[in-house]
Amino acid sequence: MSSPADLPRELSVGELSRRSGVPVSALHFYEAEGLIRSWRSGGNQRRFPRGMLRRVAIIKVAQRAGVSLKEIKNALARLPQDRAPTPEDWANMSAAWRDALDERIRTLVAIRDQLTSCIGCGCLSLSVCPLRNPADRLGQEGSGARLIEAL
Repeated sequence: MSSPADLPRELSVGELSRRSGVPVSALHFYEAEGLIRSWRSGGNQRRFPRGMLRRVAIIKVAQRAGVSLKEIKNALARLPQDRAPTPEDWANMSAAWRDALDERIRTLVAIRDQLTSCIGCGCLSLSVCPLRNPADRLGQEGSGARLIEAL
């Protein structure tokens, strides 16, 4: 087994891709968006500090939870660039995203619960929506799903 001192301090884009499971094209995109950083070797090859592995892991977990790249970038921008994010950094980031995720979950549950009876604007559920939309008052406000947005 290798000790931390035996591990390379820098990774090529291919190594970062293999170790993170993220395609090279996505790593290039993350770099262009300022989520990760690299430098160029003497042979003009991208090199990433090993700490970028943890940043990429954070990006992927946060994306899977529905956090936007803009929110992820803002959170990562508050961290020092010269070290990998720590467990404490992750705890702070995930806590900051928790309220927004809880709200998104509440909205999705409400939409799911209404899905079979109404799409939100009443046009496909006339037997139900006259109670929720008397005299088509929502139609007077414009087209589109109005009730879903009000959840």
